[in-house]
Amino acid sequence: MPFYDHLLAATKSERDELLNLPLIRAGASGQITQEIYVAFLTEAYHHVKHTIPLLMSCGARLPERYEWLREAVAAYIEEEVGHQEWILNDIHACGADKEAVRHGQPGLATELMVAYAYDAIARVNPLAMFGMVLVLEGTSVEVATQAGTAIQAHLGLGSDAFTYLTSHGALDVGHTDFYATLMNQIDNPADQETVIHAARVFYKLYGDIFREIVARLPLPPQRMAA
Repeated sequence: MPFYDHLLAATKSERDELLNLPLIRAGASGQITQEIYVAFLTEAYHHVKHTIPLLMSCGARLPERYEWLREAVAAYIEEEVGHQEWILNDIHACGADKEAVRHGQPGLATELMVAYAYDAIARVNPLAMFGMVLVLEGTSVEVATQAGTAIQAHLGLGSDAFTYLTSHGALDVGHTDFYATLMNQIDNPADQETVIHAARVFYKLYGDIFREIVARLPLPPQRMAA
């Protein structure tokens, strides 16, 4: 079995748990408040702004035998430039204060996820970064574009409030194919296990961000589909 397929199979239960969280299901159907949407964007900003530093840290620590992967990391970095500003602009389009978000603090769950990413890359194995990539880009492909369309229809906001969700969802479809090609070239069992373990942890940590938002801002009653 190609490693990418093995990775998906090995992390299926964690992925299913994340995708079935109440906030993600509500978002996919558009049934969230504007306050919750801004809270989601706020936490997204506070982890997305670390994407490039994390990729740089990963690339710098890869051994010479992974030079081909370092080149791929450089391509990822180029693709990710400025994405945190998309989020701030969306926040502004929602009528919220993007500068307060820029200079504010993340929630505890976001802070812990980012801290784990830096630690795993520096202390354990730089390939742990690819566990994070699987979780964030895989979730984006699954729900981002659908959620953006549904939330926009529900809240009546302009399209300029959804550039992160709609653009990121579409962009990550191509990233997923690229990612699969890279993972299938990793044949070292210890490195494969690093990616699997990191992905399982990131599914939990990323899910905690959504759990924390709902604990602070309860979801509105969900309408049954007709």
